[in-house]
Amino acid sequence: MISKLDDAFRFQELVLNLRTKRQDLLASNIANADTPHYKARDLDFEASLKAALAGKADAPSTPALQRTAAAHQAGLVGAGSDPQVLFRQPSQPSIDGNTVELDSERARFTENALHIEANLVFLSGRIKQLMSAIQGQ
Repeated sequence: MISKLDDAFRFQELVLNLRTKRQDLLASNIANADTPHYKARDLDFEASLKAALAGKADAPSTPALQRTAAAHQAGLVGAGSDPQVLFRQPSQPSIDGNTVELDSERARFTENALHIEANLVFLSGRIKQLMSAIQGQ
């Protein structure tokens, strides 16, 4: 029964892990907008999701867990790997070598936050459907 629930939520887990990783990268870019020689980073969400679904090595990472035995948590999706982080090319280079364009970073950050919110709303609806089915309402 638990494996069926895991399967039902695996895609949303992958999407949320990737969106969270991207949100961290975008937040880091915004925080370092004034740091000389800082290079803006991002990830290709579509390629990373395809890789995660295919089970490749650059699937999203899950939090590191301390294991008491090698077989514990062996089936975690994307365990021990990260999506490929890319450097963004600026449309207007700056004098100090920083490639962060604050307005576009804020727009990407907001867009990604909206995608996260939409995924959470969808996931919440899915959980409510399953709870309704379990309770027989």
